[in-house]
Amino acid sequence: MITVQISDDAIEDLNEGFLFYEAQEFGLGDYFLSNLRGDIEGLKVMGGIHQVLHDDYHRVLSRVFPYAIYYTFSDEIAIVWAIVDCRKNPSWIEAHIKGTE
Repeated sequence: MITVQISDDAIEDLNEGFLFYEAQEFGLGDYFLSNLRGDIEGLKVMGGIHQVLHDDYHRVLSRVFPYAIYYTFSDEIAIVWAIVDCRKNPSWIEAHIKGTE
């Protein structure tokens, strides 16, 4: 089975998404977290098969929310580096993934 690790930056992205959706409607933030955690857990089985974008970062799209999970994959380890809103400017997304925004 594939090992999944989540970076501190990705956890911060999740927290920002939670706050955004919770501000929209009480409980929606929890639903957001539940869905994104499920998508991340899916990497234990499907890690490494997703499209490679932005250098060596794979991208998996959330099943429910307009978010993408960017991760690297090597030696049966998937490391989640960023979880971003796909509605953002593509240049912002690329800078965020690379940690330069």
